[in-house]
Parts: sequence; structure tokens; C-alpha cells
Amino acid sequence: MIHFNKPAVTGNELKYLQEVISNQKISGDGEFSLRCHQLLEQKLNAKKVLLTSSGTDALEMAALLADIQPGDEVIMPSYTFVSTANAFVLRGANIVFVDIRPDTLNIDERLIERAITPKTKAIVPVHYAGVACEMDTIMDIAERHQLWVIEDAAHGVLAYYKGRGLGTIGHFGCFSFHETKNYSCGEGGAILVNHERHALRAEIIREKGTNRSQFFRGEADKYTWLDIGSSFLPSELQAAFLYAQLESAELIEKDRMASWQYYYQRLSPLAAKGLLELPVIPADCQQNAHLFYIKTRDLKERTQLIAHLLAEEVMAVFHYVPLHSSVMGLKHGRFAGADRYTTIESERIVRLPLYYQLDSASLEHILKAIYLFYA
Repeated sequence: MIHFNKPAVTGNELKYLQEVISNQKISGDGEFSLRCHQLLEQKLNAKKVLLTSSGTDALEMAALLADIQPGDEVIMPSYTFVSTANAFVLRGANIVFVDIRPDTLNIDERLIERAITPKTKAIVPVHYAGVACEMDTIMDIAERHQLWVIEDAAHGVLAYYKGRGLGTIGHFGCFSFHETKNYSCGEGGAILVNHERHALRAEIIREKGTNRSQFFRGEADKYTWLDIGSSFLPSELQAAFLYAQLESAELIEKDRMASWQYYYQRLSPLAAKGLLELPVIPADCQQNAHLFYIKTRDLKERTQLIAHLLAEEVMAVFHYVPLHSSVMGLKHGRFAGADRYTTIESERIVRLPLYYQLDSASLEHILKAIYLFYA
């Protein structure tokens, strides 16, 4: 069976884990956490990066930093993972879902402004597949309406929009280092704080609402409770594993990109015949080969293709079921305007296996199975 995903292992993970154990410092914010923060800040030219225990935690921190209150409205696409909405629903917000673009499957920036009401507090663009939303337009809308922009860049670690790292453009950015992501530590994430005035509060919220970080740096004479917060830190074991991955980020991305481009090249003849559709990468976007998908004609064909691939021992998957049609989406949100593309496009997506060191024999097997289906 060719699995859909295999987490990358680049060589130094075990060495760094053993180093942490030998140092007998396995709780959060040790030497490897600091190295991860510094490396990501350097690579992305980011103001401040703080590791979290998940991408979900990063989003929940952003909701706290944006002071989301009961009754506030938060605009986002319905085509996203549940954590994108959950983080704000937990603060009492109502979600306003906006339709997606059929080309990138990102929020349609042209529809955001008409979804704004006096209750709107934030916009949450989701960079699907590591392909950037149209951030210039979104930031312009947010500035004119005095709204927060919180980038869900769970797919977008080390991907770029007009040369700027995803997650560094809005007020806050949120990364995921789940095992399905390009760089992982099993579970894990990071929040990017893009304005200095929010940096200190971010540290406090992340440390259960205390000034623990400032105390240990000698910037406070006592360690006390100052704000609401939670335990958002990953363990030093997670940070050590992640650092080994981030050290080899260029190697991992180059390998994944080769598979992505091979899929695209080999499947282009089927796309030219109108049998399937391939991903669209706008000129302003530098993607990171997070995932490769094809679009079938409809839900029936997708179901048949996934079943066919499974019979050929290829594990392919789909996502997401649009949030606005879910039990909790109906309870805590509403769809602004018409659902022209969200549901239809969500029913066409097939994600193909893509991971570090996906070998050429496996790629050929997958492609042969797809060609067999469309023969």
C-alpha cells in the first residue's frame, strides 16, 4: 500500500532527542525551542515566532490576542479545517463564511467587504495548499475597516506571497507542525506576532497568563498572574525533533517539489483532454509543495476514483466537508452571499500521496492507476 503521508525524518532527530534527555530539561522553552524561534524568524524575516503545542493552539492564542468577545463576527472561508473556526467560537464569536475562488480554493477576496457588519472583528484568510490568498486586497480591506487579520498558514510554512513569508503579513500568523505537514514534530505549531506591541502579551498568554518568561530573563522581580492564558508550550522533546526538520527545510522542500512537479507534468495530458483539473498557482505565489490535488468532474467520479486507487493499493483522500454545512457550523455561523463554489469544489478534490522521499516507483504506480481509471 502506498500511504497518503509519511512524516519526514532527516537524520538528526534522534541525536537531538538524546541531547534533550541527557540535559534533563524536557519541558517547554529550552534551548531547542529557542533555536526553532530564531531559525523561523531568520528564514521568514518575522518579528517574533513562538512555538505552540499545535496549530490549533496558535489560532486560539491569536483569538485571545485579538480580544475576540461574545457576539463578535469573524470572516473566514467555509472550506477549511475545523480549528480555524473553533478558535473563535470558543471566545463566543459568530463565524461568517465567505465563498472561495474556484482556482486556488482560497477565500474570494472580492466578497469579503460585503460580508462586513458593525460586529465584524477579524478576517481569517486560509492559505490552502500553501498557496497564498490575495493578501494585498485583504490587508487593504482590514485597514480601511480597522479589522484584525489572522493568517491560518497551517499549510503555508515557508511559502511566500510577493516575497513575504505566509504568516508574516497579517497581524498574526498561525503554523502547524502536525505529522501531515512538510515539517513536523507529531503535533505542534507556532504563532507569528507581527507587531512589536503584541509581543509581550503573546508571551504572557502563552505562559498561562503569567510573566514567567520575563521573570526568567530577569525583566521582572516576581512571577505572577497578569492576564488570561493557557499552557500553549510544546515540550522540549517536540522542539528538538522539529529543529532537525527545520535545519533540513530546503532539502525537504526540494524533494517534495520534485514530486509535485512530476505529478503536474505527467497529469497535464489528462487535464488537456478535460478529464481532470490541476492546481493553479498565481504568479505572485511561491508555494511549498504541501499537497498535490486533482479535481474530478463531480462527487460521483471522485468517489469512484478514490475507490479505484484504493483497489490499486494507493491511499488518496479528500477534504474538507465545508464547515457551514456541519452541525456546529449551522449553530455558530452563517454563509454570507451565495455558495457558488465552496460545496461544489469541495466535492471534486482528490489529494494524492505526497511526502518526503516518495520514490519514483511509487509515483509511477500512482500515475499508472490514475491513467487506468481515465482510460
